[in-house]
Amino acid sequence: MTRADWRRTWAIAWKDLLTEQRAKTAFNAMIFFAALTLFTFGFALGPDASGAGEAGGLLRHVAPGLIWVAILFSGVLAVDRSFQLEAERGGLEGLRLYPGDRKAIYFGKLIANLIVLFALEIVLIPVAGILYSIDIWPRLAGVAAVIAAGTIGFAAMGTYYAALTVNLRARQVLLPLLLFPVLIPVVIAAVKGMSLALNGDVMGEFGSWMRLLGAADVLFLTICALTFEFVLED
Repeated sequence: MTRADWRRTWAIAWKDLLTEQRAKTAFNAMIFFAALTLFTFGFALGPDASGAGEAGGLLRHVAPGLIWVAILFSGVLAVDRSFQLEAERGGLEGLRLYPGDRKAIYFGKLIANLIVLFALEIVLIPVAGILYSIDIWPRLAGVAAVIAAGTIGFAAMGTYYAALTVNLRARQVLLPLLLFPVLIPVVIAAVKGMSLALNGDVMGEFGSWMRLLGAADVLFLTICALTFEFVLED
């Protein structure tokens, strides 16, 4: 993309972030839904049931999966909103007529979604640490690396499928149904990587899972960027 296309990218991202900052309803709903998800699972599992003899305990061992369940389910609200406002206010035609490379639209929406998701995770991870009695701070570097890599893959495909389903009547239902199966490699690698970051990497597997996440991110970003111009066709 040219320099002008990157200016358009940042203009679209800034527009989406400004809209979200003014409304705040979607972000507040995401925070509430994610925290409720963590609390519900924590309450259902109860206190540490694995016994004091085992390091970490039950909640600590299942925490990586529960954290990513909360991120994915609440994150769908964010990526669905990427094109929801344009669909409701008749702005899709304006996006189609937007001058320059259409990849600028994709990357602009992607950047906005990433910032919203990272803001969600900054709030969510400490809450998970408190609910599940995990000392996150000594393991922050590994957790942050997994969160960043997993979120990029999720946002890349989520933004793409949000554009793909924007004109469908049941897009709120179809979006997760279409999106989650594609994200299986990212979800498996992210959960395993976070588990190793939180519970220890005795076998030295963390690097392998991070490389898988990185490869999935590159693949998703490349495919979505190259095919996005066809997604916005009538």
